[in-house]
Amino acid sequence: MTQAPMITNDAVVFGLLAAILGAVFYTSHSSHPVFRRFYQYVPALLLCYFFPSLLNTFGVVDGHASAAYYVASRFLLPACLVLLTLSMDLKAIMSLGPKALILFFTGTVGIVIGGPIALLIMSAVAPEAMGGQGPDEVWRGLTTIAGSWIGGGANQAAMKEIFEVGGGIFSAMVTVDIIVANLWMAVLLVMAARAPDLDAKSGADTSAIKDIIQRVETFEREKTRIPTLRDLMLIVAVGLGASGVAHFAADLIQPWMVENAPWGEQYSLHSQFFWLVVFATTFGIVLSFTKARDLEQAGASKIGSVFVYVLVTTIGLHMDVTKIAETPVFFALGVIWMLIHASLMLGVAKLIRAPIFYMAVGSQANVGGAASAPVVAAAFHPSLAPVGVLLAVMGYGLGTYMAYICGLLMKGVAG
Repeated sequence: MTQAPMITNDAVVFGLLAAILGAVFYTSHSSHPVFRRFYQYVPALLLCYFFPSLLNTFGVVDGHASAAYYVASRFLLPACLVLLTLSMDLKAIMSLGPKALILFFTGTVGIVIGGPIALLIMSAVAPEAMGGQGPDEVWRGLTTIAGSWIGGGANQAAMKEIFEVGGGIFSAMVTVDIIVANLWMAVLLVMAARAPDLDAKSGADTSAIKDIIQRVETFEREKTRIPTLRDLMLIVAVGLGASGVAHFAADLIQPWMVENAPWGEQYSLHSQFFWLVVFATTFGIVLSFTKARDLEQAGASKIGSVFVYVLVTTIGLHMDVTKIAETPVFFALGVIWMLIHASLMLGVAKLIRAPIFYMAVGSQANVGGAASAPVVAAAFHPSLAPVGVLLAVMGYGLGTYMAYICGLLMKGVAG
C-alpha cells in the first residue's frame, strides 16, 4: 500500500515552492565565496527542478495528486508566454543585420533537425533504449528538450503537456537538457573570451557590434523606468487577461476540431492545451505591435519570468530523482543533438564571415533562452546583454511552433 504524502494542502505546497525559489535566488546572487563557487558548477535553474523533485521522491508531497502543476500550467504558463513575447521588437531585431538573424534561425533549424537525426542514430546504436511505452515513450520526452532549446521553460512545459509526456521520461530529459545545454554554454563563454582573435582569424566585420552597443546604451538610458503600481497592475491585467481570452478561444476551437477534423488527433490538434498555448503565444506577438509593448520598460518580461520559475518548481514536483541513474544513453543522444546544432552554427558563421558574437548569442538565444542568452552576450560586452534578451524573446515566439514541428518529426522517426 502506497504511503500517504506528509503534505496534502496545496496552499502549503505553494508556500514550500516559493521558499525554495527564494532560497535559490538569494544564494545564487550572494557574494559569499562558497555560494559563488557552488553556482559556478551547478546551474540555479537545475536546483529549481531538483529541490521540488526531492519533495516528490521522498513522499513529502505527491506531485501527481497536487493541483500545483495544473494551476501553474493553465494560469501562469499562458500568461508568461504573453508577457515574454510582448516585448518582441521585430524592427529592432531586423536592425541587428542579416547575419545575426541568419545565425539565430540557423540555430533554430539545427535544433529542429538535430533531434530527429540524433534519435535516428541512437535508434540504430541502442534500439532497446529508444522505445518506451505510452507517456514514457522516448520521443515524447525529447519534445520537451526541443521546447527548452527553442525558447525556454515555458515552451518546454507546453511540449510536456501537448505531447502528454510522462513524469518518468521527463525527469531523465530535464537532466539531459540542463547538463548538455550548460556544457555548450561553457564552450560559448570560452569562445567569448577569445572573440577578438577568432574574429580576426575569420575576417569578420565587427563594426555593426559597436553600433549595437551604442544603440542599446541609448535605449536603456532613455526608456527603462522604475515600475509603478499602475505599471504592475497593467502587466498582470495584460498577461492574465490575454490568458483568459486564449482559454476562451481554445474552448471554442478544440471541440470543433474534434468534430470536424478527426485527422487532427495525430497532430495534437484535438488537445485543448495545444490551442491554449498557440493562442497565448500568438496574442503576445500581436500585442508586441501595440502600445502594450511599452510595458516591457516596466519589467513585463521579469513578471513573466517569475511565472516561469513558479511553473518550473511545479514541474519538479512530477520528477523522481531516482530516474537520473537511467539516463546515460539519453546523454549520448543529447550530446549528438547539440553537436549537430553547434556544427551547423559554426559552419554557417564561417561561411558568411559573421562575428563570433552573432553565432554565440544566436545559439544561446535558442538553447538557453532569456535566462542565459544575456549572460553569453554580456561576456562580449555588458551593454550587449539586451541583445541576448531580444533574440531570446524571438525564441519564445518561435519556440511553441518549431518545437511542435520537431516533435512531429521525432514521432515520425520513432514510428
